[in-house]
Amino acid sequence: HILLFSLIYSDRDNLSPRFIWSFLMLSQEVLILIEKVILEIVTSLSKDEAPVLVLPNRSSWANVSFDNAVGLQMTSGSSVTTVRSNCSSSVTKFGHILKVLSIIYKLVQSNVYATKRDIYYNDTQLFGSQRTVDSIVDDISCMLKVPRRRLHVLATSKGFISGDLCYLEEDSTKVDCHSNSTATPVSSNVGGIRNIVSSAKFVLIVEKDATFQKLLDDDFCTKLSPCIMITGKGVPDVNSRLMVRKLWDTLHIPIFALVDADPYGIEIMCIYKYGSAMSFEAHSLTVPSVMWLGLLPSDLQRLRVPEDALIPLTQRDQNKLTSLLKRPYLACQPAWQREMEIMQQNKVKAEIQSLASIAPDFLSRVYLPNKLRYGGWI
Repeated sequence: HILLFSLIYSDRDNLSPRFIWSFLMLSQEVLILIEKVILEIVTSLSKDEAPVLVLPNRSSWANVSFDNAVGLQMTSGSSVTTVRSNCSSSVTKFGHILKVLSIIYKLVQSNVYATKRDIYYNDTQLFGSQRTVDSIVDDISCMLKVPRRRLHVLATSKGFISGDLCYLEEDSTKVDCHSNSTATPVSSNVGGIRNIVSSAKFVLIVEKDATFQKLLDDDFCTKLSPCIMITGKGVPDVNSRLMVRKLWDTLHIPIFALVDADPYGIEIMCIYKYGSAMSFEAHSLTVPSVMWLGLLPSDLQRLRVPEDALIPLTQRDQNKLTSLLKRPYLACQPAWQREMEIMQQNKVKAEIQSLASIAPDFLSRVYLPNKLRYGGWI
């Protein structure tokens, strides 16, 4: 505790006693959880038994329940995966988990943050690849039921944000996202952001970086009304999702999604709205109020998008669409279901860029302004 107090002492004028106490308690909880895991391993060894680690199965939909107000949540009786120290197929993973646990323990104890990349380069020969570290950190987060940021492990952000927004980073660096030509990388420590200032009327989640850059070039954020645009550049990373959630919690403005009219675009939108495999973090990552602004399958007919701009659904697309329609959250979204059924019936998909076949600036000059002005979202 003395060490932790000394580490935050330099910023003591900005921290209340309640904050400091909460900070210490949260850190202590994580340390105790890790110590319990190690104690169980030591106990097994003392009994001459091979230690095992029990991890929630993150890949099974059977482990997930749906709450309309929160999103996807991991069920208490979820199925598990056992990582054994005496099994050739899992002993390497067992070692990886212990190594990362030891790194996390030191990080939390010292109040220091590291990226997943830092952990990988701590011992590249042991881990072999960055993907191994990413998976192990997610496993530990699920095992301890602790959000990754409380483990003091940060992911390198891949998302970008732009528009009517200013804020302070945790180290008091001022960030201004108003630039019309260049976007701002999403912070790697969204939890530390404070003093958010914005007059934005809405937030627009943009699936693809190419579309985001096009809207940026067209000065979309200032032409229609003040707004904030954010992209996770495809499947969103945790920081992009945290940022959308923070903006929603702070600004209380509508959140719209602009994604391709295909099964994978819809799934990406659902991750922002309802969550993903890290479902125990849903309360801090999901934004249940996200609305589907476009591109809607029904828009393709209504706008008479040229046939040569449409793409036939592959078998993989059809399988994904069938899988999405079975997701628990679709039951409370009949309008979404209808759009997906239109796609299923017409057997075609389209990228947002297909609107350029009508006119080069149709997206920013006609499509989005009309959608926003006349309520063309579901």
